[in-house]
Amino acid sequence: MTFEQQIHSLEETQALAQRLADLVGPGDTITLEGDLGAGKTTFTQSFAKGLGVKRTVNSPTFTIMKQYNGRIPLNHLDVYRLADSEEDLGWDEIFFGDAVTVVEWAHLIEEELPKERLAISIERLGETERLFTFKATGEKYVALCEELKK
Repeated sequence: MTFEQQIHSLEETQALAQRLADLVGPGDTITLEGDLGAGKTTFTQSFAKGLGVKRTVNSPTFTIMKQYNGRIPLNHLDVYRLADSEEDLGWDEIFFGDAVTVVEWAHLIEEELPKERLAISIERLGETERLFTFKATGEKYVALCEELKK
C-alpha cells in the first residue's frame, strides 16, 4: 500500500511524526529517504518527542546509531557512511528487538532491512512544503497507514 500526504509547514510535519509515534510498537521499522535538507532528522526528532523521548535527538551521522528511551525505546540510525561497507552491526538485534527503529538513508543497507516495514520518502517542494510518500509492506504496516490516513 502506498499513499502520499503533502505538508505545508514545520508544525504539520511535527504533528504527522508525532501521530505516527502514537501508532508504532516494539520491533517496528521505519525507513526515511530524501535529499539532504528534506527533513529526515526533523521528522525523527518529532517522532521521538511523540514517543516521550526527553533527550535531544540529532543525526547520528558519525556514530551510525543512537538509542533513546521513551514509551518505546528508539534506535535512530543514519547509515549514510555505510554506503560501501560490509560491516555487520548486529542487524537482527537492532531490527527485531524491543525498540522501534528509524533508519535514514535506508537504501544503503537494503539487504539488511526487514522485508516488512514502513518506508517514508520525503520530497522537498518548497521552504516548508514537503511531499511524504508512505509505502507499507506487511499487514501490520498497512493497518498502521490506514490509521495514519484518518
